[in-house]
Amino acid sequence: MYRHLWTKDFIFITLINFLMYIIHYALIVTVTSFTIDTFHAGEGMGGLAAGIFIIGMLFGRLFTGKYIDQLNLKKTLLASLVFSFVAIALYFLIHSLFILIIVRLIHGIAFGMASTTTGTYSSTIVPEDRKGEGIGYYALSTTVASAIGPFLGILINQRFSFESNFIVCLICILLAGVLSLFISNIRQPMVDAENKEVNSAKGIGQFLQKQAIPISIVIVFVGIAYSSVLAFLDSYASHIGLAAAASFFFVVYAFSTFVVRPITGKVFDNYGANKVVYPVLVLFVIGLVLLSVTHSSWMLLFSAIFIGIGYGTLIPSFQTIAIQASPPEKIGLATSTFYIFADLGAGAGPTLLGILIGSVGYRNLYMLMALLLVGVIVLYYFMHGRKHKTMEY
Repeated sequence: MYRHLWTKDFIFITLINFLMYIIHYALIVTVTSFTIDTFHAGEGMGGLAAGIFIIGMLFGRLFTGKYIDQLNLKKTLLASLVFSFVAIALYFLIHSLFILIIVRLIHGIAFGMASTTTGTYSSTIVPEDRKGEGIGYYALSTTVASAIGPFLGILINQRFSFESNFIVCLICILLAGVLSLFISNIRQPMVDAENKEVNSAKGIGQFLQKQAIPISIVIVFVGIAYSSVLAFLDSYASHIGLAAAASFFFVVYAFSTFVVRPITGKVFDNYGANKVVYPVLVLFVIGLVLLSVTHSSWMLLFSAIFIGIGYGTLIPSFQTIAIQASPPEKIGLATSTFYIFADLGAGAGPTLLGILIGSVGYRNLYMLMALLLVGVIVLYYFMHGRKHKTMEY
């Protein structure tokens, strides 16, 4: 469909995704502390306030993923952005912990619908021979947002109030809505008559793309490991007296990912997934080990470099694997499947790890997550790595 990568539609859909993730990250890194401080809740309940959003994302992706390959992508995106605006407006009504949890869930559903649509749109318009590179550049919007969002959220929370973040979030979603008006209506790959019966899946196949499941299982555990950073870094840094440095953690994280992304995308396209995945998994492990033993600002930020290169590269790499393993007409369902599993890990992580912190503490938590990723290296080998040489993309 598109012979060039840097089209108007690719740039606009990437900017829309960036604005949506600014909202996501600005709130998720501050909501745990807000819940603990405002409602005198424990770490487990604080983790739930963060994680319930991602559980909502899972449900939003399940619904959208089932129908996305038959829907008009532009209209679906507009509808989901309107839903997101309403969900964000509901934050102004929060007056109890129960209401906060409900609003977080609703916002998560809206975000899941919108982000599945932007992911499908971008994957559809990226040229086939530049899939790894193109999806990598698109994913940079999430990476940059993961730096600006937490920095902005923490800064606003410290200087003004948690509620002040809602105004910024409303502005971001309005800008995203305006940009979505200017993207093109595109046709997704159609199922030919010969394969129509084969591709009309029933049961669980309506919601999940079979070929995308193996790599998606791997991302569950990667998501759990990263959720320990995303949900608890702010509390951990305050606990060890490094709160000031923590506000720059995600800036360093994003810069590291930004620098290596063009390189890893081209390596992926030219030499295959294994040449990228194994090294960055090892770097992710190193980053978590450094985080667990840090006693200084420079070491905290040094760990961000490894975590940024690790996690920031794994997401687009695994998404590309999921898409390329699936039929072209199932790009939307493959994208949804991948992010459903990613959301499952990232959503369950804060709640489970919040309970675990009470027993092991923050430092041991990050060491345990490093060990979990060592297991992920083995899991990746059996799920995809050993078969990679025989697979055609």
